Amino acid sequence: MFLLILFFFSLLSCSCASVQDFCVADLSLPHGPAGYPCKNPAKVTVDDFVYSALGVAGNTNNLIKTAVTTAFTAQFPGLNGLGLSLARADIAVGGVVPMHTHPGANEVIFMVKGTITAGFISSANTVYLKTLNEGDTMIFPQGLLHFAVNSGNTTALAIVSFSSPNPGLQFLNYALFANNLPSELVEKTTFLDDAQVKKLKAALGGTG
Repeated sequence: MFLLILFFFSLLSCSCASVQDFCVADLSLPHGPAGYPCKNPAKVTVDDFVYSALGVAGNTNNLIKTAVTTAFTAQFPGLNGLGLSLARADIAVGGVVPMHTHPGANEVIFMVKGTITAGFISSANTVYLKTLNEGDTMIFPQGLLHFAVNSGNTTALAIVSFSSPNPGLQFLNYALFANNLPSELVEKTTFLDDAQVKKLKAALGGTG
């Protein structure tokens, strides 16, 4: 019995060669459902685990006055296989992060500065809405539609984390108006009139 106990503890304390500490993405190989293949450990460097782009403000000179800088596996190879990723959101005055969803991840947003009004809609169509200020944190559960609007008078900055290295993204407006889905079908499924649908398609680059 003593020998069995000793063997058990030796297994717990051993430095087993089969343990894999990380799987830095080999971006030269195709991405699959389980992520990227692992880079040869002999070629892994500390730079694979360091990413500096989130320290740089994004360009908000666009239609939605918002810039999102991502730290997903493709930009930050050390995240591969670890089940998380990050992003930086710069939202100018009057800016908006339109209604969207991440099919593959929960999201946590942390307000670094400024003020936004943010919320999500449950599958029961219940709205969870809050004004967030510096230091506030909010959770958006996986797959639910959510959004953010700058409701302050200065540029807002938020750091976002996801429970996946590749959370996926679908904007509701772009899904409806930025492709070749026929206008008549958009009108029937959204109850919008023809003029409004065509105006939105023209603004977002859709056809049909």
